Amino acid sequence: MNEKDLDPFNTDDFALFQEAVSGVKKIKQDTVQFKRSAVRFRGDVVEEQQRQHSAEFYFSDDYVPDIDTSGTINFVRPGADRFLAKQLRRGDIAPELILDLHGLNKDTAKQELAALIHACKRHHYYCACIVHGIGERVLKHKVPHYLVQHPDVLAIHQAPLEYGGKGALLILIDIPEL
Repeated sequence: MNEKDLDPFNTDDFALFQEAVSGVKKIKQDTVQFKRSAVRFRGDVVEEQQRQHSAEFYFSDDYVPDIDTSGTINFVRPGADRFLAKQLRRGDIAPELILDLHGLNKDTAKQELAALIHACKRHHYYCACIVHGIGERVLKHKVPHYLVQHPDVLAIHQAPLEYGGKGALLILIDIPEL
């Protein structure tokens, strides 16, 4: 190996490089970022609008239900079997869908909750898990308040450890009989 091979500014290599890249044009960055709902098929846009409408209709920030969100969250809709909450607590009913709300704000979380409930009803899923995390506790307190307002939610309970513990909820959806 000679001194010329060790020179990082070898003029022969530089000349070869210039020759290889001659005629290459610089790429212009013209990528357009679309909103999430803009890049959908026509049927999906209608579904997105229905989801936003149901989120605005069912989930109010002003309504404060009589549930304690500082401890173990436990709710069963009036008229439903109280044993449902115990089944959720023990993990007897496994969730068929899992929704992760990490990083979302309240408004987006409302839309995702409405979509989850809609998807559960459409696919006849009885149980779902909502992972809200703990963080600054905004969603931890708001998500149960939103869910209690929805007429299709039968029961809510803090998830067992295998599904997220204090950072998640298990919900049961009222599925109509076929």
